[in-house]
Amino acid sequence: MALQNLGNFQDILLDKYLDESPIQFGQISNVQSSSGISLQDSILPSLSFPTSLSLASSQSVPLPFPMSHGTTTLAFMFQGGVLAAADSRSSCSGLVACPASQKILPIHSHLVGTTSGTSADCALWKRILSRELRLYQLHHGRRLSTKGAAKLLSNMLHPFKGTELCVAATLCGWDRCFDRKKVSFSGPNLFYVCSDGTRLQGTLFSVGSGSPYAYSILDQGVHWGLTVDEAVSIAREAVYRATHRDAYSGNCVDIYHISSKGWTHRSREDLKEEYYREKERQRQERRDRQEVTL
Repeated sequence: MALQNLGNFQDILLDKYLDESPIQFGQISNVQSSSGISLQDSILPSLSFPTSLSLASSQSVPLPFPMSHGTTTLAFMFQGGVLAAADSRSSCSGLVACPASQKILPIHSHLVGTTSGTSADCALWKRILSRELRLYQLHHGRRLSTKGAAKLLSNMLHPFKGTELCVAATLCGWDRCFDRKKVSFSGPNLFYVCSDGTRLQGTLFSVGSGSPYAYSILDQGVHWGLTVDEAVSIAREAVYRATHRDAYSGNCVDIYHISSKGWTHRSREDLKEEYYREKERQRQERRDRQEVTL
Protein backbone atom coordinates (compact mmCIF):
# COMPACT_ATOMS: atom_id res chain seq x y z
CA MET A 1 0.00 0.00 0.00
CA ALA A 2 2.85 2.38 0.84
CA LEU A 3 4.56 1.72 -2.50
CA GLN A 4 1.26 2.22 -4.32
CA ASN A 5 0.80 5.58 -2.62
CA LEU A 6 4.32 6.55 -3.62
CA GLY A 7 3.59 5.59 -7.21
CA ASN A 8 0.40 7.69 -7.23
CA PHE A 9 2.34 10.56 -5.67
CA GLN A 10 4.94 10.26 -8.45
CA ASP A 11 2.24 10.44 -11.15
CA ILE A 12 0.73 13.54 -9.51
CA LEU A 13 4.11 15.27 -9.39
CA LEU A 14 4.90 14.42 -13.00
CA ASP A 15 1.50 15.66 -14.17
CA LYS A 16 2.10 18.87 -12.25
CA TYR A 17 5.40 19.51 -14.03
CA LEU A 18 4.01 18.70 -17.47
CA ASP A 19 0.81 20.73 -17.04
CA GLU A 20 2.26 23.83 -15.39
CA SER A 21 2.47 26.92 -17.58
CA PRO A 22 5.96 28.38 -18.18
CA ILE A 23 4.44 31.81 -17.50
CA GLN A 24 3.40 30.66 -14.03
CA PHE A 25 7.01 29.66 -13.41
CA GLY A 26 8.05 33.25 -14.19
CA GLN A 27 9.92 32.28 -17.34
CA ILE A 28 7.90 34.23 -19.92
CA SER A 29 6.90 37.87 -19.66
CA ASN A 30 3.60 39.21 -20.96
CA VAL A 31 5.09 41.33 -23.75
CA GLN A 32 3.29 42.89 -26.67
CA SER A 33 4.04 41.57 -30.14
CA SER A 34 4.45 43.72 -33.24
CA SER A 35 0.78 43.22 -34.10
CA GLY A 36 -0.35 44.48 -30.70
CA ILE A 37 -1.45 41.04 -29.47
CA SER A 38 -0.10 39.91 -26.10
CA LEU A 39 1.82 36.67 -25.73
CA GLN A 40 -0.90 35.36 -23.43
CA ASP A 41 -3.58 35.89 -26.09
CA SER A 42 -1.60 34.74 -29.13
CA ILE A 43 0.31 31.69 -27.92
CA LEU A 44 -1.48 30.38 -24.85
CA PRO A 45 -5.13 31.39 -25.25
CA SER A 46 -6.55 28.47 -23.29
CA LEU A 47 -4.47 28.87 -20.12
CA SER A 48 -6.07 30.40 -17.06
CA PHE A 49 -3.86 32.50 -14.82
CA PRO A 50 -4.37 33.03 -11.09
CA THR A 51 -5.96 36.37 -10.33
CA SER A 52 -3.77 36.88 -7.26
CA LEU A 53 -0.58 36.75 -9.37
CA SER A 54 -0.06 39.65 -11.69
CA LEU A 55 1.77 38.91 -14.91
CA ALA A 56 3.68 42.14 -14.41
CA SER A 57 5.56 40.44 -11.60
CA SER A 58 6.95 37.83 -14.04
CA GLN A 59 8.27 40.32 -16.59
CA SER A 60 11.94 39.96 -17.47
CA VAL A 61 14.32 42.26 -15.64
CA PRO A 62 16.99 43.78 -17.92
CA LEU A 63 20.45 42.47 -17.07
CA PRO A 64 23.33 44.89 -16.44
CA PHE A 65 25.50 42.93 -18.89
CA PRO A 66 25.03 39.97 -21.27
CA MET A 67 25.04 36.64 -19.40
CA SER A 68 27.24 34.77 -21.87
CA HIS A 69 28.77 31.60 -20.48
CA GLY A 70 30.66 28.54 -21.65
CA THR A 71 32.01 25.20 -20.56
CA THR A 72 33.59 21.97 -21.78
CA THR A 73 31.97 18.63 -20.99
CA LEU A 74 32.41 15.30 -22.74
CA ALA A 75 31.44 11.65 -22.43
CA PHE A 76 32.12 8.54 -24.49
CA MET A 77 31.58 4.80 -24.36
CA PHE A 78 34.31 2.15 -24.51
CA GLN A 79 34.72 -1.50 -23.55
CA GLY A 80 35.18 -0.58 -19.88
CA GLY A 81 31.94 1.41 -19.57
CA VAL A 82 31.36 5.17 -19.92
CA LEU A 83 33.85 7.93 -19.17
CA ALA A 84 32.67 11.48 -18.43
CA ALA A 85 34.94 14.51 -18.02
CA ALA A 86 34.43 18.24 -17.53
CA ASP A 87 36.33 21.35 -16.56
CA SER A 88 35.52 23.21 -13.34
CA ARG A 89 35.24 26.85 -14.44
CA SER A 90 31.88 28.61 -14.20
CA SER A 91 31.88 31.84 -16.17
CA CYS A 92 29.52 34.80 -16.36
CA SER A 93 30.17 37.19 -19.23
CA GLY A 94 33.88 38.00 -18.97
CA LEU A 95 34.16 36.98 -15.31
CA VAL A 96 35.11 33.69 -13.66
CA ALA A 97 32.18 33.18 -11.30
CA CYS A 98 33.57 29.99 -9.72
CA PRO A 99 36.86 28.21 -10.48
CA ALA A 100 35.87 24.98 -8.71
CA SER A 101 32.31 24.17 -9.75
CA GLN A 102 30.98 20.62 -10.11
CA LYS A 103 29.69 20.02 -13.64
CA ILE A 104 29.29 16.23 -13.40
CA LEU A 105 26.43 15.42 -11.03
CA PRO A 106 25.73 11.89 -9.72
CA ILE A 107 22.06 10.91 -10.07
CA HIS A 108 22.14 7.42 -8.60
CA SER A 109 24.68 4.62 -8.11
CA HIS A 110 24.94 3.77 -11.84
CA LEU A 111 24.04 7.10 -13.49
CA VAL A 112 25.73 10.51 -13.68
CA GLY A 113 25.01 13.54 -15.82
CA THR A 114 27.32 16.15 -17.30
CA THR A 115 25.73 19.60 -17.21
CA SER A 116 26.09 22.58 -19.51
CA GLY A 117 24.02 25.75 -19.36
CA THR A 118 22.80 27.79 -16.42
CA SER A 119 24.22 26.33 -13.21
CA ALA A 120 21.05 26.88 -11.16
CA ASP A 121 18.81 25.29 -13.81
CA CYS A 122 21.10 22.27 -14.13
CA ALA A 123 21.25 21.73 -10.36
CA LEU A 124 17.47 22.04 -10.00
CA TRP A 125 16.58 19.58 -12.76
CA LYS A 126 19.22 17.13 -11.58
CA ARG A 127 17.49 17.06 -8.17
CA ILE A 128 14.08 16.65 -9.79
CA LEU A 129 15.32 13.77 -11.95
CA SER A 130 17.03 12.09 -8.98
CA ARG A 131 13.82 12.22 -6.97
CA GLU A 132 11.68 10.86 -9.80
CA LEU A 133 14.09 7.98 -10.41
CA ARG A 134 14.12 7.15 -6.70
CA LEU A 135 10.32 7.10 -6.61
CA TYR A 136 10.31 4.82 -9.66
CA GLN A 137 12.75 2.46 -7.95
CA LEU A 138 10.61 2.33 -4.81
CA HIS A 139 7.47 1.71 -6.83
CA HIS A 140 8.80 -0.96 -9.25
CA GLY A 141 11.65 -2.46 -7.26
CA ARG A 142 14.27 -1.75 -9.95
CA ARG A 143 16.12 1.19 -11.43
CA LEU A 144 14.83 2.96 -14.52
CA SER A 145 17.13 2.51 -17.53
CA THR A 146 19.27 5.33 -18.87
CA LYS A 147 17.02 5.49 -21.92
CA GLY A 148 13.95 5.83 -19.70
CA ALA A 149 15.65 8.50 -17.57
CA ALA A 150 16.53 10.48 -20.71
CA LYS A 151 12.96 10.24 -21.97
CA LEU A 152 11.59 11.34 -18.59
CA LEU A 153 13.92 14.35 -18.43
CA SER A 154 13.12 15.29 -22.03
CA ASN A 155 9.38 15.17 -21.35
CA MET A 156 9.76 17.32 -18.24
CA LEU A 157 11.88 19.93 -20.04
CA HIS A 158 9.86 20.16 -23.26
CA PRO A 159 7.09 22.42 -21.85
CA PHE A 160 9.77 25.06 -21.18
CA LYS A 161 10.91 25.21 -24.82
CA GLY A 162 11.33 28.84 -25.87
CA THR A 163 11.83 30.12 -22.33
CA GLU A 164 15.00 31.26 -20.60
CA LEU A 165 15.60 27.76 -19.22
CA CYS A 166 19.07 26.56 -20.33
CA VAL A 167 19.97 22.93 -19.63
CA ALA A 168 22.07 20.58 -21.75
CA ALA A 169 22.82 17.28 -20.05
CA THR A 170 24.57 14.09 -21.10
CA LEU A 171 23.29 11.08 -19.14
CA CYS A 172 25.98 8.42 -18.68
CA GLY A 173 24.83 5.14 -17.17
CA TRP A 174 25.22 1.39 -16.92
CA ASP A 175 21.95 -0.50 -17.36
CA ARG A 176 20.80 -3.89 -16.18
CA CYS A 177 17.37 -4.68 -17.61
CA PHE A 178 15.48 -7.70 -16.30
CA ASP A 179 13.00 -9.91 -18.13
CA ARG A 180 11.37 -12.68 -16.07
CA LYS A 181 14.15 -12.50 -13.50
CA LYS A 182 16.82 -12.89 -16.19
CA VAL A 183 19.22 -10.18 -17.34
CA SER A 184 18.29 -9.33 -20.92
CA PHE A 185 20.78 -6.49 -21.36
CA SER A 186 23.75 -5.25 -19.42
CA GLY A 187 26.05 -2.52 -20.65
CA PRO A 188 26.80 1.19 -20.98
CA ASN A 189 24.40 3.76 -22.38
CA LEU A 190 24.79 7.40 -23.35
CA PHE A 191 22.09 10.00 -24.05
CA TYR A 192 22.13 13.75 -24.71
CA VAL A 193 19.12 15.79 -23.52
CA CYS A 194 18.56 19.51 -24.13
CA SER A 195 16.10 21.95 -22.56
CA ASP A 196 14.12 22.20 -25.81
CA GLY A 197 13.23 18.50 -25.49
CA THR A 198 15.92 17.15 -27.82
CA ARG A 199 16.97 13.58 -26.95
CA LEU A 200 19.81 11.83 -28.79
CA GLN A 201 21.51 8.48 -28.26
CA GLY A 202 25.15 8.05 -29.21
CA THR A 203 28.58 6.77 -28.27
CA LEU A 204 30.39 10.12 -27.96
CA PHE A 205 29.20 13.60 -27.01
CA SER A 206 30.92 16.86 -26.18
CA VAL A 207 28.86 19.88 -25.12
CA GLY A 208 29.84 23.48 -24.46
CA SER A 209 31.82 26.31 -25.97
CA GLY A 210 35.00 24.21 -25.85
CA SER A 211 33.45 21.17 -27.54
CA PRO A 212 34.90 21.81 -31.05
CA TYR A 213 38.41 21.65 -29.61
CA ALA A 214 37.58 18.57 -27.54
CA TYR A 215 36.17 16.77 -30.58
CA SER A 216 39.52 17.20 -32.36
CA ILE A 217 41.10 14.92 -29.75
CA LEU A 218 38.17 12.58 -29.20
CA ASP A 219 37.55 11.82 -32.89
CA GLN A 220 41.08 10.59 -33.45
CA GLY A 221 41.65 8.81 -30.14
CA VAL A 222 38.41 7.21 -28.96
CA HIS A 223 37.66 3.62 -29.95
CA TRP A 224 35.93 0.67 -28.32
CA GLY A 225 39.05 -1.22 -27.26
CA LEU A 226 40.47 1.46 -24.97
CA THR A 227 41.64 0.53 -21.48
CA VAL A 228 40.53 2.62 -18.53
CA ASP A 229 43.91 4.37 -18.25
CA GLU A 230 43.95 5.14 -21.97
CA ALA A 231 40.39 6.50 -21.84
CA VAL A 232 41.25 8.71 -18.85
CA SER A 233 44.33 10.05 -20.64
CA ILE A 234 42.35 10.91 -23.79
CA ALA A 235 39.55 12.59 -21.81
CA ARG A 236 42.02 14.63 -19.78
CA GLU A 237 43.90 15.75 -22.90
CA ALA A 238 40.63 16.68 -24.66
CA VAL A 239 39.57 18.92 -21.78
CA TYR A 240 43.07 20.42 -21.63
CA ARG A 241 43.07 21.26 -25.35
CA ALA A 242 39.64 22.86 -25.02
CA THR A 243 40.61 24.98 -22.03
CA HIS A 244 43.79 26.08 -23.82
CA ARG A 245 41.74 27.61 -26.66
CA ASP A 246 38.44 28.47 -24.93
CA ALA A 247 38.58 31.29 -22.38
CA TYR A 248 35.31 30.19 -20.77
CA SER A 249 36.76 26.79 -19.78
CA GLY A 250 39.64 26.09 -17.45
CA ASN A 251 41.03 25.48 -13.95
CA CYS A 252 40.59 21.76 -13.13
CA VAL A 253 39.27 18.57 -14.71
CA ASP A 254 36.83 16.09 -13.13
CA ILE A 255 36.64 12.54 -14.48
CA TYR A 256 33.95 9.94 -13.70
CA HIS A 257 34.06 6.29 -14.77
CA ILE A 258 30.74 4.41 -14.89
CA SER A 259 30.93 0.61 -15.00
CA SER A 260 28.89 -2.40 -13.87
CA LYS A 261 30.00 -1.69 -10.29
CA GLY A 262 28.69 1.89 -10.37
CA TRP A 263 30.38 5.24 -10.85
CA THR A 264 33.78 6.17 -9.46
CA HIS A 265 35.21 9.68 -9.25
CA ARG A 266 38.89 10.10 -9.91
CA SER A 267 40.61 12.82 -7.91
CA ARG A 268 40.27 16.33 -9.35
CA GLU A 269 43.40 17.40 -11.20
CA ASP A 270 44.61 20.91 -11.96
CA LEU A 271 44.99 21.36 -15.71
CA LYS A 272 48.34 23.07 -15.25
CA GLU A 273 49.73 19.59 -14.52
CA GLU A 274 48.67 18.49 -18.01
CA TYR A 275 50.31 21.66 -19.34
CA TYR A 276 53.62 20.74 -17.69
CA ARG A 277 53.37 17.19 -19.04
CA GLU A 278 52.79 18.57 -22.54
CA LYS A 279 55.81 20.84 -22.28
CA GLU A 280 57.96 17.92 -21.08
CA ARG A 281 56.81 15.80 -24.05
CA GLN A 282 57.74 18.62 -26.43
CA ARG A 283 61.20 18.96 -24.88
CA GLN A 284 61.73 15.21 -25.12
CA GLU A 285 60.72 15.24 -28.80
CA ARG A 286 63.21 18.05 -29.50
CA ARG A 287 65.97 16.11 -27.73
CA ASP A 288 65.14 12.99 -29.76
CA ARG A 289 65.29 14.93 -33.04
CA GLN A 290 68.63 16.45 -32.11
CA GLU A 291 70.06 12.99 -31.32
CA VAL A 292 68.87 11.68 -34.68
CA THR A 293 70.50 14.56 -36.58
CA LEU A 294 73.77 14.02 -34.73
